[in-house]
Amino acid sequence: MKSIYLSLLFSCLVGLGFAQNAASIAGAYTSEKGDEKMIWLFVDDYCSQITFKDKQYISTFGGPFTLTGNTLQIRTEYQDAQPENVGQQQTITLKLQANGFQDGAGKKWKKQTSAAQALDGLWRITGRQQGDKMATMPKSDRKTIKILVDGYFQWVAINPAVKGFYGTGGGKYVFKDAKYAEHILFFSRDDNRVGAHLSFDGSLQNGEWHHRGQSSKNEPIHEIWSREK
Repeated sequence: MKSIYLSLLFSCLVGLGFAQNAASIAGAYTSEKGDEKMIWLFVDDYCSQITFKDKQYISTFGGPFTLTGNTLQIRTEYQDAQPENVGQQQTITLKLQANGFQDGAGKKWKKQTSAAQALDGLWRITGRQQGDKMATMPKSDRKTIKILVDGYFQWVAINPAVKGFYGTGGGKYVFKDAKYAEHILFFSRDDNRVGAHLSFDGSLQNGEWHHRGQSSKNEPIHEIWSREK
């Protein structure tokens, strides 16, 4: 009887450990290797890893993920440095720690301070103003998504069906008092935009994110973003 009780207790503890692992991975993590800087974002069962150096963008990869115990599995939707991996599943063993984790290559990732904001999550652009009309962007294989968590963000333009990658950028963000502000840390298309501070009007309306202001090219924009499931 005692052995059955201990077995059940062990099973429950293991189950709780798995649940805690899955929950605790959500957030923003950073790592460095020499002068290279890396950010890894996890939110809404989606993750993205970015590598850059000073103003030089290097690479990114990401996609939906699951975490079972210490095993991270990523269904790759984009990987600009190795596009042949798109559509494949990548398995990475993590050693979870109190302040982050260590990946299978021995690289240590430090969890950034939690800074939850209303925009945290995975978003997809679904509308853009053209002239005086809002043009709806129906779902298709090609998409632009935006990942926001704990004060970090990244947008990525991709088409997983053809292993297409069309650009990315990101950095840090703040959403407060109907204002959305970005500080650019990396930009694949134009490294001269790194370091820029951009401010927009932002609001949540019926679950959609309305994004208005001037783009990094000083062009007026009004976009609608919807949560990606």
